[in-house]
Amino acid sequence: MSDIAGSGCDILVPFNERKPLEEIERSITKTYKKKIWSKFVKAIKNYKLVEEGDKIAVAISGGKDSMLMAKLFQELHRHRQMNFQLEFIAMDPGYHKDIKKLLIDNCEYLNIPVQIFESGIFEVADKIAQKYPCYMCARMRRGALYTKAKELGCNKLALGHHFNDVIETTLLNVLYSGNFKTMLPKLKSTNFEGIELIRPLYYIEEENIQRFIQKSGIWPLNCACMVSAGKIGNKRYEIKDLIKELKKNFPQVDKSIFKSAENVNMDSILGWQKNGEDHSYLEFYNEEE
Repeated sequence: MSDIAGSGCDILVPFNERKPLEEIERSITKTYKKKIWSKFVKAIKNYKLVEEGDKIAVAISGGKDSMLMAKLFQELHRHRQMNFQLEFIAMDPGYHKDIKKLLIDNCEYLNIPVQIFESGIFEVADKIAQKYPCYMCARMRRGALYTKAKELGCNKLALGHHFNDVIETTLLNVLYSGNFKTMLPKLKSTNFEGIELIRPLYYIEEENIQRFIQKSGIWPLNCACMVSAGKIGNKRYEIKDLIKELKKNFPQVDKSIFKSAENVNMDSILGWQKNGEDHSYLEFYNEEE
């Protein structure tokens, strides 16, 4: 069974009065230095997500995660520790006109020079996956973003998946797909040669993203889907609730789930896949130490 991907949907959070842009930008490296900025920089350094000469397409859905990611990249670019270029792209999958207006208004206020292109994905996903449109929508969105990034001459596509997306994906695959897969901080596209997908919010917890957006007074888009109402979506929200319950008795359980993907003991697992081939521990059982 294939890996279960995120849907790209956000939880709409209430907002305060919108803060001045200068105050919002300053708070990233001041108020949220430890919880957001330092973790953003750490992920970039640890996984070499941004390198000299990169041209990065920063994908903006209009949700809380991607809006913060765009501002973080702008701040990183201002620091000029390396030479790289940014293209901010937003795909319109078929938003209601008021939703699209909100996206444009937020980007203008936050001084994000976004390029918006249309795809009609909501309508297509509804036709070909009427009962389960979320997974299909996510896959089609990814393809459209890769295509636009390629068109703009970018070698990397940045998505706003965060720490909670990573651990939720790990549990989704264990509980529903019967495999152990996590959401990697970067990977090479198999269908779009020369483009890497990167996830620079990899270490940042969702609650801190929500706090930043709420305090800034920005009203982000939620899923904004025109077709999924009343239909069966993915299991991600159930996993969110499960982790929340587990944390009541095990406060560090989310950290343990994350670390489990870094501490796989190959001597104590039954089987694994490598380069598309299945392997069993029995293949090596009688080998000498």
